[in-house]
Amino acid sequence: MSVPPRSAVRLGLTVDIVQKHHQGSGQLTRGVVAGLLTGSATHPHGIKVRLTTGEVGRVQAVVTTDAGG
Repeated sequence: MSVPPRSAVRLGLTVDIVQKHHQGSGQLTRGVVAGLLTGSATHPHGIKVRLTTGEVGRVQAVVTTDAGG
């Protein structure tokens, strides 16, 4: 699974991030993007963001809502 590029990550989106202290276990944290911290278009470990909760980590996935039922 590849990480999304910076162009796919926008303020207000819900994303799954991995925090620095969870990199070994791969534990993900879900939250809403409050700020983008990585300036480059891509990063091999994910774009670094700050969530509205203040947590910082690298985006592993953009969460999409399934409208189908």
